[in-house]
Amino acid sequence: MGEPEGLAAALLQLSAHAEKLSALDHREAGHAAEIRDRIVALTAMASAMKNTLADQAEILTGLTGLNAQVAELATRVEEIAPADDGVLAVYQPSPSPRFWKLDGQGRQDAITKLRAWVEQVYRPGYGHLSAALGDCWEQHPLCLYTLDWLSELWSVLYLQPQRTTGTLAGQAEWQTRLLTAAAEQLTRETSRCQHTAARNDGPARTGTRP
Repeated sequence: MGEPEGLAAALLQLSAHAEKLSALDHREAGHAAEIRDRIVALTAMASAMKNTLADQAEILTGLTGLNAQVAELATRVEEIAPADDGVLAVYQPSPSPRFWKLDGQGRQDAITKLRAWVEQVYRPGYGHLSAALGDCWEQHPLCLYTLDWLSELWSVLYLQPQRTTGTLAGQAEWQTRLLTAAAEQLTRETSRCQHTAARNDGPARTGTRP
């Protein structure tokens, strides 16, 4: 007895999707593992079957509803897996810079990344909150730590191909609570330091001299 109509095509489709499953993000690991195990089991059964009606019927029963699950999973894979140029479609947070031990060029590279976010996103987009950030922020470890997580979380929330209800809620939380708290810390740190005192004292002393 030959294979049921569409069985070979279904197996080929399952085989193609199985290769993509290895690129899934850890958030999909459990779901991917479950689907992958089913695919492996069904493929092995199909390879070992002896062309009996019972074997083929069991395989078709197992395939029921699996096509839709594989299609949904494949969509998630396309969102997570790197594109042809190696760039991830979904933003992945970068490793935390260890500012407490970084020095030399490594420290400068980490600060340069933060400076780009401050100048291109933070200062232009967040009004009075960002305007209060002192120009000496690069010399304050507290500011480096804060701007690191602030910029990474902003990227996770805003540099995504699609926005879900969860992402939308995260954006609201970021801007109404996390950003305001972080901005207050940054303002206090850069407005009550020796750098600010030096800037304020310089013109005053000059003005009092005859």
